[in-house]
Amino acid sequence: MYYKNYGNTDMKVSAIGFGCMRYDYEDTKAGRFEKCAEIPLYAHEKGINYFDTAPFYCDDTSETITGIALSQMPRNSFYISTKANIGTCEGPPTKDNFRRRLEKSLERLKVDYIDFYHLWCIINLEGFRKLYDVMYEFCQEAKAEGLIRNIVFSSHMRGDHLETAIAHDNFQGMLIGYNALNYRFRQSGISTAYEKGMGIVAMNPLGGGLIPDNPDKFAYLTEGTNLNVAGAALRFVASHREITIALAGCATKAHVDDACLAVENLVERPAAEIYLEYENKGESIDDMCTGCGYCDKCPVGVQIPKFMDAYNMVLLGGSFMNRLAWHWDVTAEDAGACTRCGLCEGLCTQHLNIMDRLTHINKKIDPKAV
Repeated sequence: MYYKNYGNTDMKVSAIGFGCMRYDYEDTKAGRFEKCAEIPLYAHEKGINYFDTAPFYCDDTSETITGIALSQMPRNSFYISTKANIGTCEGPPTKDNFRRRLEKSLERLKVDYIDFYHLWCIINLEGFRKLYDVMYEFCQEAKAEGLIRNIVFSSHMRGDHLETAIAHDNFQGMLIGYNALNYRFRQSGISTAYEKGMGIVAMNPLGGGLIPDNPDKFAYLTEGTNLNVAGAALRFVASHREITIALAGCATKAHVDDACLAVENLVERPAAEIYLEYENKGESIDDMCTGCGYCDKCPVGVQIPKFMDAYNMVLLGGSFMNRLAWHWDVTAEDAGACTRCGLCEGLCTQHLNIMDRLTHINKKIDPKAV
């Protein structure tokens, strides 16, 4: 395993982190938690020492499963990351409720302290300021008590907005979406954070599955390697000097093996150098859905993530009608139930024009012709 320093700390972390939101669906539903825990245990054996989880992952079982695995590892051999925000509070966002959430995570994870505690899922600057105002002081107090080692944040903001958040100088690191599709739009943010000595963890390095699901379009990533497209996409992210950890969501031991292979003999390079090499290659995800699922709260039941996935096919040169017909259990007509309330667009981490896309799908209009 290849290791990097986490920012200006003395913590040596694995270049591949274990993303704990991909435990096997059937096993989690059936309560086979011990079986699921075998995968992070195997990852630890392979040298991965950073584990990232959160409340509500895997239908709110991820912290429990991860805790089963962590309880079988020496405490000084791993780092655990989890998260909280206003939505995780059982009640109003008070210090007492944030404390109850933290204590619940500690109990589930079977640890006495959290190495990296995130202000979670910040979509824009307004959301950052609101969460900072209600949560940061509590985090400072918890850190002083030894319950938190590092206060960090998780964000889907674009690069220039990230710079504003980073300027607070109150965070040891950040977790952001970064991959071969969106790196053009996050360059300034990671460069600023790196210069300040922050650790940078990259989530969604496979573009929500868009990259491995379209291997022909992203074959250029594999040039000069012996990796498949998914592995090459992980290596692309991990090779950034500014990126500390690339998170890999692993449901099987084979996934772990592939992720570890991706960073064998890793060569780190500055982001600006990588940008120049790939500037005219591949696709851009500026207007693609990453499949995060945060928009899946439609008050009238429109299955928005499925429609946005189908719309991606248009952006990749395909047909949303074919995607709906062969991949999802919804029809173009179902998109017409949208009332244009705007809730989904407010939740979208990519700031997409979801309502217009639903209209295009419903009316079976090629958006390129609009």
